Amino acid sequence: MNLSKTLASVFFISLLFGCANQPEKNTEDQEISYEISFENAVHHEAVIKATFTDLKPGKVSLRMSRTSPGRYALHEFAKNVYDLKVTNSKGEELKVERPDPYQWDVNEHDGTIHLSYTLFANRGGGTYSQVDETHAHLNIPATFMFARGLGDRPVKVTFNTRDDLNWKVATQLKHLEGNTYWAPNLHYFMDSPTEVSNHSVREFTESSNGKDYNIRFVLHHNGTDEELDAYFENVKKIVKQQKEVFGELPDFDFGEYTFLACYIGNASGDGMEHRNSTILTSTRSLADGGMSRNIGTVSHEFFHAWNVERIRPQALEPFDYEEANMSGELWFAEGFTSYYTGLILCRAGIITPENYVNGLAGTFNYVWNSPARRFFNPIEMSYQAPFVDAATSVDPVNRENTFISYYSYGSVLGLALDLALRNEGKDLNLDDYMKKVWNTYGKEEIPYTIDNLHSVLNEYAGQEFGDNFFNNYIHKSEMPDYKSFFENVGVSLKTDDTKAYLGASTRNGRIRRNPQIGSPAYKAGLENGDTILEVNGTTIDENTTVASLLEGMKPGDEISIKFTRHGKERQTSVSLGKDPAYTIALYEKDNIPVNDKMRSNRGAWLNKR
Repeated sequence: MNLSKTLASVFFISLLFGCANQPEKNTEDQEISYEISFENAVHHEAVIKATFTDLKPGKVSLRMSRTSPGRYALHEFAKNVYDLKVTNSKGEELKVERPDPYQWDVNEHDGTIHLSYTLFANRGGGTYSQVDETHAHLNIPATFMFARGLGDRPVKVTFNTRDDLNWKVATQLKHLEGNTYWAPNLHYFMDSPTEVSNHSVREFTESSNGKDYNIRFVLHHNGTDEELDAYFENVKKIVKQQKEVFGELPDFDFGEYTFLACYIGNASGDGMEHRNSTILTSTRSLADGGMSRNIGTVSHEFFHAWNVERIRPQALEPFDYEEANMSGELWFAEGFTSYYTGLILCRAGIITPENYVNGLAGTFNYVWNSPARRFFNPIEMSYQAPFVDAATSVDPVNRENTFISYYSYGSVLGLALDLALRNEGKDLNLDDYMKKVWNTYGKEEIPYTIDNLHSVLNEYAGQEFGDNFFNNYIHKSEMPDYKSFFENVGVSLKTDDTKAYLGASTRNGRIRRNPQIGSPAYKAGLENGDTILEVNGTTIDENTTVASLLEGMKPGDEISIKFTRHGKERQTSVSLGKDPAYTIALYEKDNIPVNDKMRSNRGAWLNKR
């Protein structure tokens, strides 16, 4: 068991959760105890009980978290709590005050507080919890209240499973006995999602640095054992190929890593990394497309076991459960992880090189054809996470023109850096840069900054190379020379200058999104919500779409558009532009000769390690 870093961070966790009622030392009787039951699961309710002992005199603040590890926006979990009761050691009810929507203050107690409340939970993903007769899918911050100032105390939790539903428990928490589990402190507890259901388990042993680690794949689904067996073989391939990137596995606490997959119709599609586990949810069964479409999330989330969980931005330490967490490094933490998501599937033989290369175009076009780069660089895009990472709002926003996902932006920058390093002719590549970051910061769990990443690249590839990358593509929003990078691996990058472009996404004539700044539609004054009635006098109907009418046109053609806005008919003229979309393909697809050097470079990039 390696919890040295977890326990070493106790001081910071204590600061995070406040100092009131902080014990002078940890003892077994200062352990925080939780119990959760699911008798009314049919109506999505769980009953939670908690006991806090050895409390100093004075106010105790009980809170529901507003955030969740792996998420960056605020999520007001307190809204699902009701029927709250607080008593002392004698069972006497205590007075509770509410200073804000997230907190319950107990001002008088006898050193012990017993808490009970009911939680409504009906979203099975990586952020919220879901309780019904299929499972109790629990994200801990969305489920359990905590007491400020007790962040370094160990936690014990008992899951009262439904035997009539054949439920059992799967979690990264340390198993004590029966359905009782343990965490060394509150942060580890909060970072430990739990699946309670009639699930199946597959596991294998992977060795690293002389240690054997148990890799478990837990799947709650309605499929067959044969489907799970086939899927698990791909999971094993992913684990082994990602281990090759860094040269070793992380030193997983308790010697185990657990995939918690839930592929059922009432789940919500999501993936969420945690220290020694990950949540994987999808409405797609393995038989209904999940075998190929769910596996990318497995690749992405396991890569986070290194990049985010241990190669960790300084801005996220310590994690704040009461306010939004903002980091300028998400282009690396999430974006480079996204780059490796598909690359690992290719190296593992789960997708072909041709499919991988063709699949780059969607993200590539989204990033490099976005006007948002004029407003924010990758660091500032990362700062937007509290507003976009499953955040909710009711007012319209202009994301089409002002935001590029740091997942996507970082992914194409990871691609650029990898190919640029390989283009240096010095046996350089992104894998070895990631290894160096891992050995410098991740392995010892030293939080990093952007300047740290810059310095490591300078050390690895030379100052000129490192300065060029960070100064032009991270601190600025310039576009790397992908065309020359791709040529070295026998891949083409091109646009079709003969294809006309309007720049408005339509369905049944209705413009569905804000037109991009600078597009023909934007210049012509067309707007989100407008409905196009006619193009050059031809009516738009179920058989005639805007796209079909543009197919025979050329860039520079002038067209007349009749549309409605707020119930009134209007007219505008549009000068069509050149389609800015790129296609990315292997040279072979375009019958372009591929020489031995290109094949060798491509193999070094895409082949199995």
